[in-house]
Amino acid sequence: MSIAQRTVPGSVQRFLLAFIAAAGFMPLANAAINKPPVISGTPSTTATVGQAYSFTPSARDPEGKYVSFGIRNQPSWATFSRTTGKLSGTPRSAGTSSSIEIYAWDGVNAKALPRFSIAVKSSSGSNRAPTISGSPATSVTVGSSYSFRPTASDPDGNSLGFTITNRPSWATFSTSTGQLSGSPTSSHVGTYSNIVIKVSDGKVTASLPAFTIQVKSSGSSNTAPRISGTPTTSIKAGSAYSFTPSASDANGDSLTFTITNKPSWATFSASTGRLSGTPTAAQVGTYSNIVIKVSDGKASASLSAFSISVTATANGTASLSWTPPTRNTDGSSLTNLSGYRIYYGTSSNSLNQTVQVNNPSVSTYVIENLSPATYYFAVKSLTSGGAESSLSNVASKTVN
Repeated sequence: MSIAQRTVPGSVQRFLLAFIAAAGFMPLANAAINKPPVISGTPSTTATVGQAYSFTPSARDPEGKYVSFGIRNQPSWATFSRTTGKLSGTPRSAGTSSSIEIYAWDGVNAKALPRFSIAVKSSSGSNRAPTISGSPATSVTVGSSYSFRPTASDPDGNSLGFTITNRPSWATFSTSTGQLSGSPTSSHVGTYSNIVIKVSDGKVTASLPAFTIQVKSSGSSNTAPRISGTPTTSIKAGSAYSFTPSASDANGDSLTFTITNKPSWATFSASTGRLSGTPTAAQVGTYSNIVIKVSDGKASASLSAFSISVTATANGTASLSWTPPTRNTDGSSLTNLSGYRIYYGTSSNSLNQTVQVNNPSVSTYVIENLSPATYYFAVKSLTSGGAESSLSNVASKTVN
């Protein structure tokens, strides 16, 4: 969209504002096809607590246009220059920043580097021990499935590995997740004692208290029920989640279902085994070690433990571009242009949010982290002498 220039007495010349939709651009008639800018560079994917991190990409435009920069998923501990594309900062705690994307913008097209992550490790000598928790079942019936997976984390963000001592002969163990699982047969009836599961970050270990599993006989006439199904393991906040396992019993017994570690935002049906609910934005996170079991009153069977990751709904962006003014309202050349002020809001009559652009050569800007709504935008130009133009035309965009 564009509005013709007009003169407003006592102010800097009114100028054009064009709105560029995120899904594409609206070129002027008969305009040459624009070539996107070229951006390159290989950012470091690791950083250390207390030590400076810095990465600056290289970018150019094949047509010689001015190139500015933008970023998505900027680490909270870092600063970013839209003029040079430099990402820098000194992290103060360990953790990982994921899906970082730096892009170059020539006013029409954008080109991004591949997304990357930065894992912040603790400095030498400051390693903290990992933590492990969970309550394993202490009995299982012959013919039923046993499954337990502990919850573990490391405050320094280090990779974790698991070990076990006194593993039951009928069970398998995962060194990457710590899951202990298996289905004992009649030959395994008995007690398996002093089982210990440990987690290590490569330097320090932590362990669960030793526990015992008793394998009980199922009786000569009863067959344990069966349960199957593959639950969805991720969902966006605000979306409905639903999973119902399939279960059957060879003896035709009535079945009931139970669940451990049910997510707080979900409901569970004891008669069908259905797990369902709609998480909110406040419930973003990972819900681990969920186990659904079915029982015929004598024996039980369970699905493998699983997790559900609730992710945040991505926020939208709006890209603005404008034509810089070149003359004052008295017709003289404009020589002291100092920058621009962008106004925006969710009402065309109330543009109550602002962004200051202190670079007169910039004529494009990307506003990020916009939650779903319709937004309205306008721009004023500023001079070093303190004068400013009237508002440009108002452009709008709906962020879904």
